[in-house]
Amino acid sequence: MKNWINKISKRLLWVAWLLPATAVSAQTDSLSLLFVGDLMQHKRQIEVASRPDGSFDYSTCFRDVSSEIRKADLAIANWEVTLGGKPYTGYPAFSAPDEFLLAARKAGFDVFLTANNHCLDRRGKGLVRTLDKMDSLRVFHTGTFRNQAEREREYPLLVERKGFRIVFLNYTYGTNGIPMSSPNVVNYINRSQIRNDVLRARLMKPDAIIACMHWGIEYRLLPEQSERELAEYLLSLGVDHVIGSHPHVLQPIEVIDNAKTPERHVVAYSLGNFISNMSQRYTDGGAMLKLVLKKVNGKTRLADCGYTFVWTSRPNLNGKNQFLLYPSNRKELNGLEKNKMFLFLQDARNLYDKHNKGIKEYFIE
Repeated sequence: MKNWINKISKRLLWVAWLLPATAVSAQTDSLSLLFVGDLMQHKRQIEVASRPDGSFDYSTCFRDVSSEIRKADLAIANWEVTLGGKPYTGYPAFSAPDEFLLAARKAGFDVFLTANNHCLDRRGKGLVRTLDKMDSLRVFHTGTFRNQAEREREYPLLVERKGFRIVFLNYTYGTNGIPMSSPNVVNYINRSQIRNDVLRARLMKPDAIIACMHWGIEYRLLPEQSERELAEYLLSLGVDHVIGSHPHVLQPIEVIDNAKTPERHVVAYSLGNFISNMSQRYTDGGAMLKLVLKKVNGKTRLADCGYTFVWTSRPNLNGKNQFLLYPSNRKELNGLEKNKMFLFLQDARNLYDKHNKGIKEYFIE
């Protein structure tokens, strides 16, 4: 009997050793999600990152904000360029070096949203190559697909983390007049298609459904009525939160209470630019939006939410020949940086103080 017990004990120890170290701790009652705006690569950014050996170095771009990105259980970004290969180009037809994706992945991003007006800038080959590169890094992505069969298999995107099941939807208003070519698929905003996708998402028994919409009018600080109506439609279908992009400036964030249940829904109309070479007023920064979901009596609720601002310092401001993302509470700035960052933060806080509902600013520690 003693030998039998010893054999069983050794076998159990062997099984325990094979299991991931996080198998038990991975199950928790809360999950944090971090959303950011547009990741872009304009011509000047590509030039600055270029090295004599033909490679590109983006290692410093996200240095001051990567700790906040990594801290989130899931970090999600709008990928507003293609990885279409050489020649690398900026606006109006983006094709970024592959190293830009690697830097963003190393910074901590888990999910990239690919349905936007620039996803066909290098036509079908660019769309497919972008997905190939993302797959090579084993990063989640959604919004564009190699073919309909892939969309049927992989959409809506379900991501499981820490015992939570989160479904992501992603759609764009258009692709700058470039037609989608078969067999590739781009998720365009279409209410009947979205309705079918949400119904399918609900069958996945998710803890939350999050719709990421590429919509609106560029450089406008307030959403159009059509966006408000679409957000209401999405929530009526069963979407829990709506995150917007495309205007390249910040637009308000609203927390909407459900009069009949304890549920609360976040609608962020635009998180602005995360990193870019845009320099006109309102476009040189954006917001990082944090959502904390919590399971209460078997139901998943929005437990907390907040935003923090980020601003992009460009080479002509910092004198370092670098594009650098700064958190809003960064102190080590030169005079040019201070003035530009102060103007962006002043504009952003004035907008949010006037139009936001139910959400407050926080600062990166």
